[in-house]
Amino acid sequence: MTFDPQSSLGPDSPRTYQDSLLPATRRALMHRVAVGQSEGRAPSLVGAVVRGGRPVWTGSQSMVDGHAPDADTQYRIGSITKTFVAVLVMRLRDEGRLELTDPVGRHLPVVDGAAGVTIGQLLAHTSGIASETPAPWWERTPGELRPEIADILGPDPAKLLPGRHYHYSNPGYALLGAVVEQLRGKPWGEVLAAEVLAPLGMDRTTLLPQAPAAGGFAVHPWADVMVPEAVQETGRMAPAGQLWSTAADLSRWAGFLAVGQDGVLSASTVEEMRLPAAPPQEVDPDGGYGLGLQLQRRGGRQLVGHTGSMPGFVAALWISVADGTGAIALANCTSGPAVGGLAADLLAITVDAEPVFPAPWRPAEDVDPAVLELAGPWYWGTSAFALRLRAGGELHLAPLTGQGRGSRFHVEPDGTWTGREGYYAGETLRVVRAADGSVSHLDLGSFVFTREPYDPSAPVPGGFPGWN
Repeated sequence: MTFDPQSSLGPDSPRTYQDSLLPATRRALMHRVAVGQSEGRAPSLVGAVVRGGRPVWTGSQSMVDGHAPDADTQYRIGSITKTFVAVLVMRLRDEGRLELTDPVGRHLPVVDGAAGVTIGQLLAHTSGIASETPAPWWERTPGELRPEIADILGPDPAKLLPGRHYHYSNPGYALLGAVVEQLRGKPWGEVLAAEVLAPLGMDRTTLLPQAPAAGGFAVHPWADVMVPEAVQETGRMAPAGQLWSTAADLSRWAGFLAVGQDGVLSASTVEEMRLPAAPPQEVDPDGGYGLGLQLQRRGGRQLVGHTGSMPGFVAALWISVADGTGAIALANCTSGPAVGGLAADLLAITVDAEPVFPAPWRPAEDVDPAVLELAGPWYWGTSAFALRLRAGGELHLAPLTGQGRGSRFHVEPDGTWTGREGYYAGETLRVVRAADGSVSHLDLGSFVFTREPYDPSAPVPGGFPGWN
């Protein structure tokens, strides 16, 4: 997946999305929600499609005629909470307060078997620690039963070698929430509200429900009867799944996860979160996990987001950055509608019927002549490449024959360039000039790129006698 700074998902992007979808598209979307609520036997279900950081369509169906929820009705979002916790951790990383390679024991007093796992492994669910807390099941019991960090881990938390396996861990995100509290000196929920929710205008995302909010229900699997589910305040485990939100608020969140927002998290950091960080699983070859974000390949599209569940609720949020579209599904039952698939279907219905218009091409402004001089053909040995300067200020290196390694590069304060993807991710591109100031060659991680194939005037490793 590539990051598009003009994505129509972003709240500050150009108006390249449709303000309202066509009647046929809206009908198809509503039909999908109605089928999901009916066949999934959900007391209520809300769906939304996101463009421009806001819903361009919402629809709902309820078991009570005339009382369908709207985009401002809160539902518990379960593990979508983890995406918010991950943003808090990445903010700390960007501030230099921690590194993803830090062992969690550097910041927390944790038990043996967990102290050595890293912050990055916890974010990507590759720490190898237990999937759940010791009994009783944390989602259905008060958080007061586990007042200390040791209570959420148990005496033997390590289940797999760290860094080798994807192994989903709810206690792992409880540890990350505790790291946020330790470094910020206040509860993680307060930090989230002040640093993330308020700047994004998400005032309907809260730790506990605020009216109007849907009640959660358990629907009998073999009979059309249901009973209310109790809402537990999960204490130290709250970072794994405590939050409540709305379709409208999650639309803002989808836009943010696509393009970031200054003052909250940069576009480059949210792009980093979307990159695969966990090894693929044989049982789920189309799935994956980034840094706090689930990845899913569906219908030829790369989706990123998260699903969630807590007693009485299921939720899903998916975005396709390439298509400039996101979708949300929320239901108030413990099990039933497959909301992950439903949200993906809403996204696909919309994109297939009404793809977003591309942003108009515009020339770059204030181009540095020294950078413009670099644009054009280059050769690594005898392989031809093109270096292009894009309007956003990035350099794009790509092979002209379709074979070879390419990458995007962003400029650093010292005038060098750093690769953003593929083989050259993190590698440094340097412009080497001759004594007269002209460009001699490009040095990319020791690879010499010249204006002519094996240019004899450049320091090609091993030398070159010329073509004659």
